[in-house]
Amino acid sequence: MKTVNVVDLRPEDEETIQQIARILVAAFQKHYPNAWSTMEDALEEIHDSFSEDMPRISRVALDENGRALGWVGGIAKYEYAWELHPLAVDPAFQGQGIGRALVADLEEQVRARGGLTIYLGTDDEDNQTSLATADLFPNPWPHIAAIQNINRHPFEFYQKCGYVIIGVLPDANGPGKPDILMAKRVSHGQ
Repeated sequence: MKTVNVVDLRPEDEETIQQIARILVAAFQKHYPNAWSTMEDALEEIHDSFSEDMPRISRVALDENGRALGWVGGIAKYEYAWELHPLAVDPAFQGQGIGRALVADLEEQVRARGGLTIYLGTDDEDNQTSLATADLFPNPWPHIAAIQNINRHPFEFYQKCGYVIIGVLPDANGPGKPDILMAKRVSHGQ
């Protein structure tokens, strides 16, 4: 595992923000070309993470030289449940434990704020799972139980971090392009 330091991303960290924007575009271009296809889209997402309309967490993984390697965000959409959004690791450093470090750090940040659950949606827009080729109506559960990872879909990464599939939103991104919903309990509360 590469040694990283996970810290708050701050609005005044303009050089780091530019690095994160490049990471967002690069990390999502292959399987999610509509996510953050331009630097402008990526910068807007990052600047949104500093919004004060609801509680947010914005954390960045830095190497020993202060270079950004990845970014994770959290949004408190419920009193006790936070959405993990987004998670991106520089493709040159994927598979080195940076994503796991960011997810673990977000879990600690959410616990410290009284959160009990983290949830996320992980889209299949590029036939990366068996759910993309299945007719998920009227009963998606047999398909979810038999899910297969066809082309390195990130749902298995999240499973390795302790997240479970709690549902699926069929056709969320068009016909045969579901959003796989996952969650993890990070605290039992008081």
